[in-house]
Amino acid sequence: MPAGELRCPSPPRTTVNDSCITDNDEAWVWTQIKSEARRDAESEPALASYLYSTILSHSSLERSLSFHLGNKLCSSTLLSTLLYDLFLDTFSSDPSLIAAAVADLRAYRVRDPACISFSHCLLNYKGFLACQAHRVSHKLWTQSRRPLALALHSRVSDVFAVDIHPAAKIGKGILFDHATGVVIGETAVVGNNVSILHHVTLGGTGKACGDRHPKIGDGVLIGAGATILGNVKIGAGAKIGAGSVVLIDVPPRTTAVGNPARLLCISKVSLYWLASMA
Repeated sequence: MPAGELRCPSPPRTTVNDSCITDNDEAWVWTQIKSEARRDAESEPALASYLYSTILSHSSLERSLSFHLGNKLCSSTLLSTLLYDLFLDTFSSDPSLIAAAVADLRAYRVRDPACISFSHCLLNYKGFLACQAHRVSHKLWTQSRRPLALALHSRVSDVFAVDIHPAAKIGKGILFDHATGVVIGETAVVGNNVSILHHVTLGGTGKACGDRHPKIGDGVLIGAGATILGNVKIGAGAKIGAGSVVLIDVPPRTTAVGNPARLLCISKVSLYWLASMA
């Protein structure tokens, strides 16, 4: 279960010590990824060529990620070489995108018991890959390159079954656990260190135009199959139960469950927040 809710026994893991990762996050994580890839290539020779082409032959995380995304998302008319250049140019021009990718990698290692290594996440976690591709499509959207942003968005939806509109704003330290069926609308905003499970919808009610999608605060956990509709605010640290349908604001550090969702564990701070929103 994400967000530290439940930690089940898992295979041996390399300890992730946040205190040792400061200004050199990318270099440290990239060193870990290459070390893990070498180890896996030695223990499983059938993967050696794959690991070399996706990780070991590259000089940086942005080159490896660009190559891998390009091969995952290419089609007969959208060539992998074109996508590689697009991803690499975008990552290279905006260092914050790779910083966000590193934060996402760390989020998976810390919050997902099934994630056995950084390299495993980089290569195999479609939620992670979909999020990085979205960051590029969002960058294109803000540069008014909207046809290309929408084309990339369409490929991500086809390949990863994750549908995030290019205009949606996504923070860092994001965990899309399993990720299948996640839908995030155009005016949605997702804060930092948010955990979202599969089949979650951040959508509109169909009754409004303009700013019509949810705003998710930092550190929120959204359970599998939850639906949050309309321009509602989910406060920092809140939890949305699996299968819930949320049509109202949820205060910070409050749990919302049910259809329609009702609020549980409302603190004095949450009551003050609700009053300030009125």
